[in-house]
Amino acid sequence: MFITKVVHHLRRMHLAGWIELDGKLLSGEELMQAIRQDPGVVSRFGGEFYLEFGSCAARDYYGIIQGPCPAGTIICDGSVAGFVRPSYPALPLADAIRTAVRLRSDIGITALSGGVDSALIAAIARQPCLVTGMEGCHDIRQAEKVAALLDLPLHIKVVTPEEVENALPVVIGLIDDDPTPVDLGIGTTLYFVAETAGKLGHQRILTGQGADELFGGYARYQDAPACLLNMMFADDFASLDRQRRRDQGIAGSFGTSLSMPYLDVRVVCAADALPPADRVQGNVRKKPLREVARQYLPEFYANYEKKAMQYGTGIWKEIKRIARQNGYHNSVSDFIAHLRRT
Repeated sequence: MFITKVVHHLRRMHLAGWIELDGKLLSGEELMQAIRQDPGVVSRFGGEFYLEFGSCAARDYYGIIQGPCPAGTIICDGSVAGFVRPSYPALPLADAIRTAVRLRSDIGITALSGGVDSALIAAIARQPCLVTGMEGCHDIRQAEKVAALLDLPLHIKVVTPEEVENALPVVIGLIDDDPTPVDLGIGTTLYFVAETAGKLGHQRILTGQGADELFGGYARYQDAPACLLNMMFADDFASLDRQRRRDQGIAGSFGTSLSMPYLDVRVVCAADALPPADRVQGNVRKKPLREVARQYLPEFYANYEKKAMQYGTGIWKEIKRIARQNGYHNSVSDFIAHLRRT
């Protein structure tokens, strides 16, 4: 086997992120030993990682951690040598989420907005929490309530208008693709989350990314014909790849990375086993996730509906104000183009 030949005399290894094997976190020493004993074991690695070992490199299945090889691929001496395909027994959704969060919560800080996605992670992880936003914004108020309920420490970063204005050209420069207004709103919010986490000494930030795409968090699902739901879920899940690149690029500029329990292979498989019509029922979006959340949170917080982060933090409103102040009264897209030219 090609991979065996190129790592036979393995002496050097570099890991960004973390790796687990069959549900067990591997230390650096355990990782080195496992690869030396059986280089093919790399194909079974779970976690969120970019790994260099000998003349080979590998990246986690969904490509959560950035790296110069395709997601879920093992490259040796410039050629594809295999694929990362972790396989787990099917789990009920509650068990899958609990396992995914606990594997990621040995270190780090939870980005808490107060919505069900982040509140459930915070309740299981039991790590310090972080919220950012403009003074008096919804997310700060809601995160304070949830953190108090869970008896978790909460670090609050109040963002000033001047900080938002100074961050905008930096955020645009960190996004590889042509940034849209949505990219700018989400990216600027994450910019302050990552900046604050980095200053607090945290490299890992637990986030709720993927929950809307897996469990039907968008309002458009409620009005969609049942025959189109499967296609909508698949399209939205596919869009996560670009979102991950955007978000990790911003986080990485502060020496941090986002950890995404809902994009654990176990959770994705458990969600995929649910019929789309069960994920959105009537006016209730993300119904299966809310049912799990009721095991950890009071009914009010498990059912709580909140706006997207860029709205709940007040940062999108501030971006629009800055655009108008610069003469762009009707188009944030034109304001973005202006910032890219300057």
